[in-house]
Amino acid sequence: MTEHTGCVIVGGGPAGMVAGLLLARAGVEVTVLEKHADFLRDFRGDTVHPSTLTLLDQLGLGEKFNALPHTEVQTVGFPVDGGGVMNIADLSRLKVPHPYVAMVPQWDFLDLLAEAAQKEPTFTLRLETEMTGLLRAGRRVSGVRYRTAGGTEGTLEADLVIAADGRWSLARESAGLEPHEYDTPFDAWWFRISRYENEPGGMLVPRIHNRRFAIPLPRKGYHQIAYLAPKGEDLRAAGVESFRESVADLCPEFADRTHELKSMDDVKFLNVRLNRLHRWHVDGLLCIGDAAHAMSPVGGVGINLAVQDAVGAATLLAESLLHGRPTPKELAAVRSRRLLPTIAVQTLQRLLHREVMRPVMAGERNQPPPAMVKLFTLFPRLSAIPAHLLGVGFRPETAPPFARRPTEAAGR
Repeated sequence: MTEHTGCVIVGGGPAGMVAGLLLARAGVEVTVLEKHADFLRDFRGDTVHPSTLTLLDQLGLGEKFNALPHTEVQTVGFPVDGGGVMNIADLSRLKVPHPYVAMVPQWDFLDLLAEAAQKEPTFTLRLETEMTGLLRAGRRVSGVRYRTAGGTEGTLEADLVIAADGRWSLARESAGLEPHEYDTPFDAWWFRISRYENEPGGMLVPRIHNRRFAIPLPRKGYHQIAYLAPKGEDLRAAGVESFRESVADLCPEFADRTHELKSMDDVKFLNVRLNRLHRWHVDGLLCIGDAAHAMSPVGGVGINLAVQDAVGAATLLAESLLHGRPTPKELAAVRSRRLLPTIAVQTLQRLLHREVMRPVMAGERNQPPPAMVKLFTLFPRLSAIPAHLLGVGFRPETAPPFARRPTEAAGR
């Protein structure tokens, strides 16, 4: 039997859940399909930026978010010759309600959004339900085919399909949309290691040495570490003992804890991609978040941009979905609204790849370019500019009036 909904969202990540919550608060009948049984998966992006924290306040979820276990990062620095640290982004200078990046497990963040969305009568979350293909009415996408974990197959017609299923989006591929790929000089290997109570956590400082680049992210009780190595290099081949030695060489302060890595199964590989669709839609389908533009992990801004896409899409399309089917022109307006911040961030990431990451991966230097070091050393207040780009962005979205709610107390 064929079912029908106003909007089906493929993917229950940050973009999909925020879009679903906002559209449901507008009264749109919305169904989110998530192929996993829950949100409990490690080494997802766990950074929540100031603009997203402000959005949560507007949605009435700020206090509940603050009750989640999290750490706060106010500054980002780079090591320089002589053992010092150059501060390149001081978020404490931002004139915003939350001048920091919150580090929170993504599953807790998604559970918070799901709990809020499920209070809306028009919202449905289907876990263990995977999109397998698109339905079409002529040339228009008219819904999705799906399969549950139990093997049940079905079809779900919709006035709009939102592809929010990430950088390897099946919905995007099924719609015939192909992103333009930009060169990336590295891949990421994620792992965790215990964190002592006396270790500071308010500043991110990469470790750079011998063609390697590691970013320890302070978490409650542990460090989540992004270990960046030259693109295409398989660190698993040398085995866990070699990897432990490399970590100890790059991050000597963790040398007494590398034994916690029992095997290379404790190290998760991320094939880093940086890409962007030229067109984000076809008739009946819209791509947002990583499905529209995969971001490099540099700056940790992927979640923030995905959330901003979701807000922009819900703001522009809610009224149309309440009364029928958005037109291709209305879908194109979402790309027009979100294109500038996407291009700006990706251009900055490509610059950092070229000027910082590629020389590191080639073994040419172990710090940022000398001109950059000199500039930030002479004018330390310049750190407010990268902080704004990192924390707020080029075109921050705010919650539309229909989605705003009074603050809910934690525990309710």
